[in-house]
Amino acid sequence: MSDFTNSFWPLFISAITLIGIFACAWLLWINNKTKVAKPTADNSTGHVWDEDLREMNNPLPRWWVWMFIITIVFALAYLVIYPGLGNHQGIFGWSQVGQYEAEVAKANAVTEPLYAKFLAMSPEEVADDAQAMAIGGRLFLNNCAQCHGSDARGSKGFPNLTDHDWLHGGEPDTIKATLVNGRNGIMPPMAAAVGNEEDVRNVAHYVLSLSNSQHEPSFAALGQEKFMVCAACHGADGKGNAMFGAPNLTDGIWLHGAGEKQIVAMINHGKTNQMPAQAGKLSEAQIHVLTAYVWGLSNKPAAQ
Repeated sequence: MSDFTNSFWPLFISAITLIGIFACAWLLWINNKTKVAKPTADNSTGHVWDEDLREMNNPLPRWWVWMFIITIVFALAYLVIYPGLGNHQGIFGWSQVGQYEAEVAKANAVTEPLYAKFLAMSPEEVADDAQAMAIGGRLFLNNCAQCHGSDARGSKGFPNLTDHDWLHGGEPDTIKATLVNGRNGIMPPMAAAVGNEEDVRNVAHYVLSLSNSQHEPSFAALGQEKFMVCAACHGADGKGNAMFGAPNLTDGIWLHGAGEKQIVAMINHGKTNQMPAQAGKLSEAQIHVLTAYVWGLSNKPAAQ
């Protein structure tokens, strides 16, 4: 990968760009200098196609020549003013990131008075405000729906936000902490600690039995003792631990899929999930409103 990030490539692209521009200028100059040695009486070059199509010996139209020259000058000026030649940042220091941040700051300044009202309210109060929930819904669609879905019901690997099954807790302060800092969910591979393939299978069936999911009772009985290596995170009763983000295995809600095959794969290979931090994308006030919106999704009677 380092071959594509070293200093050679910016220089290579800069050289290709400049060669292309100067080649256009050279082509225009050559065409203006080239003359037909012996023009015919009708001022053609002597080339005839399809019996009567003749190539005339006329110069390029002046407006076309000047447009060509202006295009070349514009290209060179653009490369001086804006980034386009390797590591050159342009004389004005413009960048896409800088413009984006300026536009975000401008928009935040316009909406700041409105958000200030919501910041003075508790998340529960914000969840009862129709205007705030309309704003929260748009924030959710723009920043969260890509993973959790437009209806917030999630999909395989992405939690459903409309129920009461929370890995880290569903209180407003916990939701806000998740939005601000993000989360890293790690289920380590446990096959070596559990034992052999049969032991892993048995533990998988015991896990299924905790939620009365379809399982083989004889396998589950054999897997109960081995489950103790999982109890450090999920608890001896399998009801999970919000401190670690360990899911409740007794409620029949499966983030990564249910069934023997899925659970055996989880035990053997583990899983890593990431919820990205939103603090760098959203303002404090926006996160406050979004917190209330997400909390309201699973507390709709109270929110209404």
